[in-house]
Amino acid sequence: MPELPEVEVVRAGLERHVVGARIVAVEVLHPRPVRRHLAGPSAFAEELAGRAITGARRRGKYLWLPLDSGDALMAHLGMSGQMLVQPPASPDERHLRVRIRLDGAAEGRELRFVDQRMFGGLSISPGGAELPSEIAHIAPDPLEEAFDTEAVVRRVRRSASGIKRILLNQTVISGVGNIYADEALWRAKIHGERPGDRLTGPKVRELLGHVRDVMTEALAQGGTSFDALYVNVNGESGYFDRSLAAYGREGEPCDRCGAPMRRVAFMNRSSYFCPRCQPAPRAIKSPKSA
Repeated sequence: MPELPEVEVVRAGLERHVVGARIVAVEVLHPRPVRRHLAGPSAFAEELAGRAITGARRRGKYLWLPLDSGDALMAHLGMSGQMLVQPPASPDERHLRVRIRLDGAAEGRELRFVDQRMFGGLSISPGGAELPSEIAHIAPDPLEEAFDTEAVVRRVRRSASGIKRILLNQTVISGVGNIYADEALWRAKIHGERPGDRLTGPKVRELLGHVRDVMTEALAQGGTSFDALYVNVNGESGYFDRSLAAYGREGEPCDRCGAPMRRVAFMNRSSYFCPRCQPAPRAIKSPKSA
């Protein structure tokens, strides 16, 4: 699934290529990606036609394009979604779901939503140009100016949950997914099951610094791609996967100490860590009854 750096790469591409364009027409080729528009695909297309795109914004893993009406076109890429800017003569992608024809600043281009698995989708947020109400509950991400490090430190240290679960909680800190959580935890030498309330304030700040660093580095390299499902608006894949120190490296030597990296099941996914650099937390003994 695309994480914050991948989504930011897409947002930046949309900002370059479609901001200032006007939507000429929308063609919904499969209804599932617009399932959240209860009035149906035809109404979805009609509401967007004639609207101008005034920006390209993101919070966590959500994208939205503010419109001149004050509404917003929201996008979530899900597991395999892509937002591609293509010339109209370009052959249709195999899993093309929604075609948006543009003019003005993007004359002669189409914005295409392609999604093989169709867990992602597009929707219209009424009055959502500044911040869609549908995602107002999501916390700022580490790359936003609104991100409050000290507030996050306090929430982490009040929680008895494992630190990796806390990092993936989008109401605490948004945009962190499985890959970058493992990378940041490896850099901080913290096991993902260590409870938040057993971490010191300085250690949590260090970890958040690593979260920000690993995302910034991934962003500079175009994100992380393990297959052809994640690409930017030009159809190019990121290559931060070549720089991963933890994720996907089961059995390989730790880059820091040489111990074989380990994989364990985690929330229907996997966690990768070094058993030597990131020792598992000791169990907390229950007090004996009097």
